[in-house]
Amino acid sequence: MTAPAVPWVDDPFSHAVRTGRGPLWLRRPEGSRIALDIERWCGPAAGADHDLLARCTRLSAPVLDVGCGPGRLVAALLGLGVPALGVDLTAAAVARTRRIGGLALRRSLFDRLPGEGRWGGVLLADGNLGIGGDPDAVLRRSTELLAPGATLLVEVEPEEVDERTTVRVEGPDGRLGPPFTWARLGASAAVRRAHRAGLVEAERWTSHGRRFLALHRAPAPGRPCGN
Repeated sequence: MTAPAVPWVDDPFSHAVRTGRGPLWLRRPEGSRIALDIERWCGPAAGADHDLLARCTRLSAPVLDVGCGPGRLVAALLGLGVPALGVDLTAAAVARTRRIGGLALRRSLFDRLPGEGRWGGVLLADGNLGIGGDPDAVLRRSTELLAPGATLLVEVEPEEVDERTTVRVEGPDGRLGPPFTWARLGASAAVRRAHRAGLVEAERWTSHGRRFLALHRAPAPGRPCGN
């Protein structure tokens, strides 16, 4: 029996990561599309990435990049002297991350990961809060990975939205990958859900048209927050 196709693995995303070129979209069931900025992801850190990286340098190391994709943020962090690791399900993404000097494992966020409960920072950039269409589960799992008092840095949608939908990755030739559930959250919806996961908003900012949140995990009882 043929194994079922896996989103982001057996679809046009893997090819785009290998070539570094798009265009690429998420197609909703009714036909509307969300553009994926694959060429930015495959390029060096730029624009709003630098504001995100600057905040990472102020965190207690190490930093885990969840859904690291082609690895630009992991490689940039290591270049800044910040110990960092990426995790991604797509073999092509992990290979590209390693090729540009980053460290990465082929794992899901929900797999057993190294350093659980000891990461000084966790990144959810480039829409990865939407993994699996269940941002509550993503935030709970991210909290488990953080050390007490550590920080989750999350990219949210520029507009206020709280959407859960079924999508398929579409390549430039119209080829579609398998359907999967995805979520898109603006800042307010993300903060509401983060509170339920034991996270507290510390900062929100906008840079180069992209919007971000810094969320702190409560420190252990009797211990001050070191971030």
